[in-house]
Parts: sequence; structure tokens; C-alpha cells
Amino acid sequence: MKALEFRAVVLAAGLGTRLRPLTQFLPKPLLPVTGTPVLGHTLSSLAKAGCRKAAINLFHQGDKIASRFGNRYEGVDLVYSPEEELLGTLGALAPLREFLSPADIVVVVNGDSLCRWPIKRLLRQHKKAAARATLLVSTRAPLEAFGGGIGIDRSGAVVSLSPDKSFGEVEKRVVFAGAHAFAPTLVAHLEPRPADFIPDLYLPMLEAGERIEVVESSRPWFDLGTPAGYLVGACDWAQRRGPAKVAGRSWIAADAEVDRSASVRRAVVEAGARLASEVQVERSVVLSEARIRERCKVRDSIIGFRAELPPGTVVERRLVTKARADVIPRAGDSVVGGLVYSPLG
Repeated sequence: MKALEFRAVVLAAGLGTRLRPLTQFLPKPLLPVTGTPVLGHTLSSLAKAGCRKAAINLFHQGDKIASRFGNRYEGVDLVYSPEEELLGTLGALAPLREFLSPADIVVVVNGDSLCRWPIKRLLRQHKKAAARATLLVSTRAPLEAFGGGIGIDRSGAVVSLSPDKSFGEVEKRVVFAGAHAFAPTLVAHLEPRPADFIPDLYLPMLEAGERIEVVESSRPWFDLGTPAGYLVGACDWAQRRGPAKVAGRSWIAADAEVDRSASVRRAVVEAGARLASEVQVERSVVLSEARIRERCKVRDSIIGFRAELPPGTVVERRLVTKARADVIPRAGDSVVGGLVYSPLG
């Protein structure tokens, strides 16, 4: 019996507006998490689930994404779908109809989410239920942060996509976790125009009485759309992965330089970063080639690419980036010594 083929689409065309100014330096899918771009972690999960062909849509700094991953990554052949205008989460599939048509199942994953994706379980449930669409949902993500989440009934079917409208009795509410599976026939007739999954596909399906399945997951899942979300997700990932260089439940890149007197706890120190003597870093991310000079204290913060903190600087709940002429500081930002200090929120 021929195994079912699945092809994947990773949505990577967002502007990353809420992550600015970080995304002025790199597009969101390339932000590193323990030395690997966010998108790389997702592609690894797809590869482990047996995916052999995946498409990535591109818009903001898309050339950097294509250059970083090339035509193949961990055994997955990659194709790119550049968009001249943002097509939305569903509209992104219209230019990929030919690519998707040979597949038995299509898996779409959000490129700005961080998770050890249970792709195999998603595929098994989708095939077992013979569903037209199956959504991965998180049982641990906070509902209040995601508009109240979606409602499911006792049988595990979606009956509500927002708190103000229901197509059945809601047993509980969960959060859509950024991955779903469906037959390519469901999107075979998409028009080449902007469209999104919820209003343009799933809501009409519920209105027509069609069933949408879910797969519940308690795995840690993070939306990295904000600096605060990125910080929490990266630090959690590092603690679960284990230390690369020192104790303290931290991850430190092999080529980072950390003085023996420095303290690093529950933090991530990316490639080429340097921490001088008596530095304290806690629950923070220090990005590539950042410099933290003597006696600095950094807590619950992100130190951006190539930013250099002067000796004795204290940073708490801030995103610190290098000032650029093409980036206008936002309300609440302060610019000191060529660095922009943004509230983490």
C-alpha cells in the first residue's frame, strides 16, 4: 500500500511589525533560538515527520530567508513563493496549487511560532478521522492573549472560532497553535487574492455544517510575534534543551566568549556574543555579536545584534538595539549613546 504523501507550507511572509526594531536587522523567521533560526526548528520538525517537500512564502527581506536555507534543508526540498503583495495565510496557497496538487495531505505551519511540533500525531489524527481539516490546538496557551481562543465540543470538533459566535455547544476553549492539515482539494480553487484561513475558509465551512477536527497538545508553544514572546520562547527552549557550555539552565553558543567571572542564568547567548568580567545576565537573550562590558546587569531583556552595553549598565525589561538612521524610535523608546532602549512590554 502506497504511503500517503504530505507536502508542507511554512508561512514566512509577515512584516514582523510588532518585533521592530529587531526585524529591521533580520526577518522574523531568521531570529535565532539556541543557534538555529526559528524557521529551521520548524523545518526540522517537518523533516522528522517524513516531509520531503516544503514551500516557504516570502515578502519582508525574503531574499535573506532563501539565501540562508537554499534549496534543501535536513533532507527537505525547498521551494519559495515570493509575494509582491501580502496574500494572507490562506491566499499564500494560491500560487502554490501546482506544488500542492500531488500531495494527499497539506500541512501549513506558521513560521513565527516555536514548538516541538507534533506533526506525526497531527497527520495520524487527520487520516483516522478522514477529516477535511484538522487543527493543532494548545491546551496550555493563555486564552486571554489570543482573543479567547476557539471552542470545541465534546466530540473534539470545532464549533466556535471566536467567543461571540458558536455553531454548537462549546465544551471548552483552546488556542489554535499555528499548524493544520487538510486535503489539497480544499484549496484547489483559491483565487489569487488576499485571504485568511479563519474568515475565508473555516468560518464558511462551519456555516455550511462541515466538521473541523482538532488535535490537542500540551507541548510548550510560543507565538514569537513580540519581543516579550520571543524572549520567553527562546529562554524556555534553552532550558528544556539543556546547557551547551555552562550550568544555570542556559544555552551559550560555542563561539561566544563569556568571562569566567560572569554569571549567566536561564538565558541564551548567541554566536559571537561577548560577556566581560562581573557581568550578570538572567532570563535574557543576548543576540549575535552583542557586547556586554564589565559589571553590566541584564535581566528579563534582549540585547540586540551587535549592540554594545557600556560598563556598569543596568538593563531590565528592555529590548536594546543599535540606533539606525532608517529606524524612527517609537513612543517609550529612549536613545542613549547610539543604543535604543525599548520597553519590552
